[in-house]
Amino acid sequence: MFSALRTKALNYFSGSNDRTRKITHNILMSFGVKAASILVGIILVPMTINYVNPIQYGVWLTISSIVAWMNFFDIGLGNGLKNKLAHSIAVDQHAEARNYISTTYALLFIISSIIFLCFLFINVFLDWHSILNIPANSVEDLEAIVLIVVGSFCVQFVLQTLNTILIATHQPAKTAVISFLGQVFVFACIIILRKWMPSNLKALVIVATGIPIIVTLIATVYFFRNSLKAFTPSFYSIHLKYIRPLLNLGIMFFVIQMGALILFQTDNIVITRILGPEAVTIFNVSYKLFSVVTMIFVIIITPYWSAFTDAYASQDFQWMKNSMDLIRKVCIFLSLAAFLVYLLSPWIFNLWLGDTIRIDRTLTFAMMIYAIAYIWQTAHVFLLNGVGKIRLQLILVILSAIINIPLAVILGHRWGLPGIISASSILFIVMGSVFYLQTEKIVNQNAKGIWDK
Repeated sequence: MFSALRTKALNYFSGSNDRTRKITHNILMSFGVKAASILVGIILVPMTINYVNPIQYGVWLTISSIVAWMNFFDIGLGNGLKNKLAHSIAVDQHAEARNYISTTYALLFIISSIIFLCFLFINVFLDWHSILNIPANSVEDLEAIVLIVVGSFCVQFVLQTLNTILIATHQPAKTAVISFLGQVFVFACIIILRKWMPSNLKALVIVATGIPIIVTLIATVYFFRNSLKAFTPSFYSIHLKYIRPLLNLGIMFFVIQMGALILFQTDNIVITRILGPEAVTIFNVSYKLFSVVTMIFVIIITPYWSAFTDAYASQDFQWMKNSMDLIRKVCIFLSLAAFLVYLLSPWIFNLWLGDTIRIDRTLTFAMMIYAIAYIWQTAHVFLLNGVGKIRLQLILVILSAIINIPLAVILGHRWGLPGIISASSILFIVMGSVFYLQTEKIVNQNAKGIWDK
């Protein structure tokens, strides 16, 4: 089977189709950049903790994680732009593509300005020491630090549109390069801080939030002067009529994102309530082990979103069918990899953690099923997202978000941690089965009714 998969992949990626060659390049490039990025990240964590202290580092992580939730205030504009831009380019409507880009930048600028001004007003009334439950004198200038983080986020909120544009123009690996360069320069600046400046959380926050902004800004100027010159945004390309098509698709993506957030982020809360905070640590350690498999799949599948948009606009259904066949074979291969991880998990946990934490085999088996179910449904979601047929996905994600918590509670009381994880797995399997049927109908051109919306 491995030989057949290898032969199929080589034949597929060595084809003359320009879309396929771009996918190959992006996957290979992303693997290299991600590996380097993980290495820098591993080194950066202890360096940062040692520069400040564990409490201040925890404060930085908490603030940044709270602010990260504000990403959802883009009301799905990023994903809406991704599809509209990829479609416009596929049908050779570059002026329309430029209008979509300019209008999206304008909308995001307005949204980010409103967010910052509202926060600027309410920040003076907030006691961040009390909110974050930290001693009053443990962190100096905490209010100013929070303001810097929020302000930096609002700037990045607009600038990160470049990542969406690169993905839509079949260059997703370059977004990983931009992120990696930001990490490298942050790493270099922290070395300088450690040598020339005493422990200072504000200085760390300025470096950690400011450097990525500078890197993204430089990258934006560079790309719009070179490979993206035809799509350079301008004030005169902002048109109100493009807001509605962006929002029509974007709001559906936004609701799906919120539903997915509930599916992915509520397990820790349920685990804490039923089994206690120690079980959250056990859950997350087991999740991290299998996240290696899911991360590999995400790197492989990411370039396909806009490629499916391009193929659908070009009515290239044969390419879509061939691509889905290969992606499903990759799913099988990574499922076997997940099973291998499960078999080796006792040895891996012993080497990694020693006697610090004991991970039950039932839990790792449940996590293996979760990883496999996640990969399977994600494979089909990317095609559906790419072609914009997300009405059924919207309905299923909303229903799953409603069902997930009570199902997790019921199974958690019955089987503990494995039961809580199994709740998500069951929902992924159901959604994956429905999405499989929908993608089959779409690539075979016989989708009707809800299957074609």
